[in-house]
Amino acid sequence: MADEKPEYTDETTEPTVGGTIDVTDDEVETAELSLDQVVASLEADLVEARDAALRAQADAINVQRRAEQDVEKARKFALERFVNGLLPVVDNMERALEAAGGDEAVKPITEGVELTLKALLDVLQKHGVETVDPMGEPFDPEVAQAMSMVENPDVEPNTVIAVMQKGYRLNGRLVRPAMVMVSKAAD
Repeated sequence: MADEKPEYTDETTEPTVGGTIDVTDDEVETAELSLDQVVASLEADLVEARDAALRAQADAINVQRRAEQDVEKARKFALERFVNGLLPVVDNMERALEAAGGDEAVKPITEGVELTLKALLDVLQKHGVETVDPMGEPFDPEVAQAMSMVENPDVEPNTVIAVMQKGYRLNGRLVRPAMVMVSKAAD
């Protein structure tokens, strides 16, 4: 029996090992219909798989881009705490220079403090720190903090008339707002 070959009797008969099975035209149409359904189902699965693959690829690209942006921000603003620690030193050196005035007795010390302050400001500037000095400009709450308002008929209302402490930005981000006095209209 192992050597038996399938027999082919006519077009509507399917060969089988050991005999034949009669297949009607309705069964052939049903088989073709289910074959079409299988093909359609497989095509739909293929479309879904392609869509899922594209979405996964887009997600991977977005994750990579976000990670690169996070690394760039971390690198760009890693100095923020360090800069905040140095700003009081800059303020104290500026106050020392103001206090010294034009006194000839301390001129050599004043020159040394000026050079040290200039070197410190140059290093800060090299690393992206910019000074915010809004003197004479309209008050901008985004970069300055108003400490007081003073009547001054000589300037327009809401204009910065004195800077008590300069502000600073690190790579465009405000690290410390300037502390200012603002003019107001006379009552």
